Amino acid sequence: MTASDKVSTELWDEFHTAVNMTSRELQDWLNVQAAGERAEEVPDRAGPPTRRQVLDILAKRRTDLTEGDARVMRRVCDVVRSQRSPDREPEAGGTQWRHGLMNIGHDPLKPS
Repeated sequence: MTASDKVSTELWDEFHTAVNMTSRELQDWLNVQAAGERAEEVPDRAGPPTRRQVLDILAKRRTDLTEGDARVMRRVCDVVRSQRSPDREPEAGGTQWRHGLMNIGHDPLKPS
């Protein structure tokens, strides 16, 4: 199986549109979130697995992605698609809604 079989151009593009936070912004956000928990984690390991997987994917070239990465990418795209309007204009929502999307790399208040 080639890399293009694992991650199509369409999925690659949709993921990088859905994840509108840079890896640095996402890492900083996850560090802030982890600092509020009882047991503070080592900064480069902050956040639940999906959040960490998004960061890992952002650091990879398309040719280095695995089938597992493709599954995470599809899941992230599905979540963002289901929780955002088709025009994707920045919008205010509840804090938990925004933070939930930011946890997977999408800030709904960030202009396209």
